[in-house]
Order: sequence, then structure tokens, then C-alpha cells
Amino acid sequence: MSEAAAKKGFGEKPQPKEERRKFQAIKGTRDLLPPETALWHRVEQIAQEVFASYGFGEIRLPIFETTDLFARSIGLETDVVSKEMYSFEDRDETSISLRPEATASVSRAYLENGMQQLPQPVKLYTIGPMFRRERPQKGRYRQFYQIDAEVLGGSDAPAIDAELIEMVMKFFERLGLEGVQLDINCIGDKKCRPIYVERLRAELRKVKDRLGPDSQRRIETNPLRVLDSKLENEQKLIEGMPHIAEHLCEECAENYRGVKKELELRGVKYRENWRLVRGLDYYSRATFEITAKGLGSQNAVCGGGRYDGLMELLGGPPTRATGFAIGEDRLILSLQEAGKAPAPQGRDVYIAWMGEKAYATAIRAAENLRAAGLRIELPPAEQKFGKALGQADKLRARYALILGDNEVASGQWTLKTLATGEQIKLAESHLVDFLKGEKAKADPSHRSG
Repeated sequence: MSEAAAKKGFGEKPQPKEERRKFQAIKGTRDLLPPETALWHRVEQIAQEVFASYGFGEIRLPIFETTDLFARSIGLETDVVSKEMYSFEDRDETSISLRPEATASVSRAYLENGMQQLPQPVKLYTIGPMFRRERPQKGRYRQFYQIDAEVLGGSDAPAIDAELIEMVMKFFERLGLEGVQLDINCIGDKKCRPIYVERLRAELRKVKDRLGPDSQRRIETNPLRVLDSKLENEQKLIEGMPHIAEHLCEECAENYRGVKKELELRGVKYRENWRLVRGLDYYSRATFEITAKGLGSQNAVCGGGRYDGLMELLGGPPTRATGFAIGEDRLILSLQEAGKAPAPQGRDVYIAWMGEKAYATAIRAAENLRAAGLRIELPPAEQKFGKALGQADKLRARYALILGDNEVASGQWTLKTLATGEQIKLAESHLVDFLKGEKAKADPSHRSG
């Protein structure tokens, strides 16, 4: 055997070539890319504007909390806690969970930071990702996004619930969301709801054999959840169940009448839905859900209600509270299917330059135009003007600013409208005002800084 053959491992089997691994987003997650992110930005910006007009301030919360916070607030027996949370043990052996919802975290922050000492009620909103290991489907992801608003402390005056609902309806109106339907109900309180729950459980037991496995299980664990069933063969049976409105105590009935009156004073249209419930014990009285077009059977974009019992579960004093959560993924999907997504944004100006002197001028021009709020593309390397204009077209630029030796020497810059090919000469001192004026004509919402 030759020395060369020995070095090559003569007689050995060739090693399989290592395949290059292809990384992909984890199932139930996805990347949000431009131009779609422009719609997300617009939705969140309008939420911030509308909520601020009602006196809400933003709170930014941790992505993860101790698992016990959600076990106490949501309940150990719920699917969210028992099956869907992403939980892990930290290095100090503390059980940590990625947040599946925001209300528990907002409530914890309210108590921990002594916000009960502030003027009441405290109005807070938060926007961000939540995590649940559910089966992914249209509009439902394992990392999903919520817009959440809470009113903490103060009283249980019907006007508080009504104003909260009014606010979210104004938000959807500003977005141009189509087919919006508000459903409301009253689910009683800890005095009258248990009586209704036992009556409902007794009636459900009579038809147990005709219900599906999930509903059969819920008869014993949480009969209110049976009313949420979407199974077609269960609908007639559920329609025959007793209505909670028939079992409200006088205080809850009066509060519910007040909420409806307040909504009517505000011109908010609603539909009463006796099957609209919240399955957790700390929820009470007014509850609501908002649906929209374009989402099929999963058409709910917002759910909310009063939860006066939560703070006590978390070790705090009795505290009045109400709030809602908007499923931002579903909201975006509904807007997209209704054609409400903004057109992809290009550049306002592409700066085509040639020559060292022109490059220095181009840098100065880009800085001034960006300071005026315009979207500018400044190529890093010199290009022939024909190639530069082609690149400007690909980037959907409205104008090309042409800077060569002649423009630099004369101080008269060439601005070309790419859609028409029209060219004009402008002095540097007039360029910014001209472009800002043209943008304002094209987009009336544009305001100069």
C-alpha cells in the first residue's frame, strides 16, 4: 500500500456526507414579515391612541411567571394549566411558565407594586405574545398575541363596564373591522351563581347519555362550560337548559340592567346571549364577547368581563376589576380578509449618485430628508444612472433624486417622478418642503414634524 493510499484510509468505507440542517420555525409559531408587519404596527398604534383617550396607561410585563400564579388564577383543573402551558424548572427548582394570558400578570403587578394606593380605578393595557400548546389552526397559534386592557380597583358601577366595552368598540370602529357583533350576559356572583350551577348540573345529568365525552366530564367539573359547546348534536339539548337570568339575585339583576342602560346611553348596540359564560369562579356579573367577519367558526376577536374575586385568590384584598383580551392574530386575519391591509410601502426617494463629491452631497441630502420623516434609500456604492433607476423601480420609490457633478456644481438637483418620467430642477433649500408637500397631498394623514 502506498503512503498516499494509507493517508486516505485505503480500504475504509467512505464517511457519509453530513447533511446541512435546515432550521424552521417551531410548529404553531411563525415569522411576521413586512409588509404584513405594517398592519400590525397600525393596529397597535390605534389601540394605544384609543386607550390613552380613555385614560389607560401601558404596562409591560414579564414573558414568564411562577407557575403557581396561573395555577391559582386560572385553576389547576383547567385545560390551560393542566395541558397547554409551557412550564419548566428554573435552576433554583422554581417552576416557571410562559404566560398563557395577561390578566393574572396584570393583577400580580397591581398588588406587588402597591397600585392600590394610587387614585382608583387604575386603568392599564398591555400588548404582547402569549403561549399555549394548543392544536394550531386558522387564527390560532402556540405563540399568539393579545391586546389586553384592565380596570382595577374602584367600584362595580355599571358605567365602568359600559365604558370599557365602548372603548373596545371604538377601537374596532377606528380599524374599520367589519361584521362586528357584541354579545353580553350576566353570570351572577358568588351568592347566586352557585345555585344556578347546581340547577344546571342537575338538568345536564338528565341528558348526560346524549352528550359527548367533553360535556359529560364538564357536568361534574364545570357545568357552565357545557354551554360553550359547539357540537351540533348538543345544541337542542343545551337550548332547553335553564337560563342564568332566571336565577340572578336582585343586586346582580340591578347591576345588569344598569350596564345595559349605560350601553344604550353610549349608543353601543348589543345582543343578549344567555349562553355566554366564564367558567372560572372569580368571574362575576357582566361578561361580553365580540365577533367579526372572515374567521369562520373561530370568529371571536375579543372576550371580557368582571372578575371581582381574582385579587383575593392571589393573596390581595377584595378588589373590583374588569377587563378584556383581544386576539390580535384573529383581528389581523379579519382585517386582511376584508381587504383592510395597507399597501406595501416603498421608498419616498431613491438617491442616484455618481462621483465622490456627489456621494458627500447624497449623504447630506439623505440625512435631511429622513429628518423630515421621508423614507429614503441611499445606495452604498456608485451606480450608473440607468441601473440606479431600475433599482428605484424595484423598491417602489416614488421619486429618484439624481446627483452628479453638474447638480453638485450648480446647486440645482434633479428630481424625477418615476411613475411619469417627469423631471424638475430644485435648489437644495426647496427640496424638503416640496417633497413634504407632495407626500401630504398623496396621504392626507401625513403630518409634518
